[in-house]
Amino acid sequence: MSAGKADQPSRVDRLEERFPGKYLSLTSYKRDGAGVATPVWFVIDDRRLLVMTDPESFKVKRIRRNPNVTIAPCTATGRPHSAAVPGRAELLPDSERPHLDQLMAGKYSWLARVMLPWIDQTLQRIRRKRVGKPTAVLAITPLDNSDSLEESGARAT
Repeated sequence: MSAGKADQPSRVDRLEERFPGKYLSLTSYKRDGAGVATPVWFVIDDRRLLVMTDPESFKVKRIRRNPNVTIAPCTATGRPHSAAVPGRAELLPDSERPHLDQLMAGKYSWLARVMLPWIDQTLQRIRRKRVGKPTAVLAITPLDNSDSLEESGARAT
């Protein structure tokens, strides 16, 4: 007798098991194939991991050119907790920001409501950017375990 679909964990449950915690190491790739890892806050939404970032950051520029990334749960300083898995990133429209804000507030509580806007505004002032500029929303879809880095186009360093 085989287990039914109800007994199998959903893809969201599997994502929560694979990516526990508050931080995700997001590795995007330079033109020469070298990976650049960045620890980021993330939330799980349906079958994707959502991240907010500066739309003019180098990671966004790299992802626009090459959407293949690797992801792994990590510490706040970026030290991975487990092996990285390949994924594909895409930039979502600005209309997704309110939904992401809501999910972030649910996961990060007061940090998302108080600290994120303050950090965002402070960084924009330091960089002499217009305060209130839109934030980029990245959606990262982990590739199935059967997919490899070579198939996704990312080169290991």
